[in-house]
Amino acid sequence: MGGIMDGTRQRRRGDTRQRIQDVALELFAEQGYEKTSLREIAERLDVTKAALYYHFKTKEEILVSIFDDLTQPILDLIEWGRRQPHTLETKQEIVRRYSDILAGAAPLFRFMQENQAAVRELRIGETFKERMQGLREIVVDPDAELVDQVRYVSAIFTLHAGMFLLQDLAGDDEDKRRAVLEVAADLVNQAHRGTPKP
Repeated sequence: MGGIMDGTRQRRRGDTRQRIQDVALELFAEQGYEKTSLREIAERLDVTKAALYYHFKTKEEILVSIFDDLTQPILDLIEWGRRQPHTLETKQEIVRRYSDILAGAAPLFRFMQENQAAVRELRIGETFKERMQGLREIVVDPDAELVDQVRYVSAIFTLHAGMFLLQDLAGDDEDKRRAVLEVAADLVNQAHRGTPKP
């Protein structure tokens, strides 16, 4: 009996943590990280500051937890990629999965884009750089020509750019995401084939 109650209580606590993260990210996006206080997060959640404190002591703790949770799939992808053969199919799958990860964490990446100064000061900026480095290692052939290495890296940044630049273009979001993925996949194809020697 106690086990079932404990499980329910644990799940409820997990939901509260998630709600805090969602509301905090909303507020950070609306008014900027620096201008958002723990009190405002608590008020929007309609909980006491003490209840918020039970889960997170600082704004930075909230942001780091959001970042860790939403970018865990990048770490999982890097681990998966390291165990795969360095084939075109693997690279295409990495790009496809990374596109899905970005779509799932879009609010966080938008926040990071719009609050670059805050991100640089917090440890998430450095951590994100490390994750991008890991992603680069599983996509780029180290012995590829320089121009092809640039194509591999550009495929990753095409996915990033697509999240921001295409917001202003008319059309269905899913269609735009597919178009961006197609361009990224083309870059990987070209890079994998290699630059023809003159």
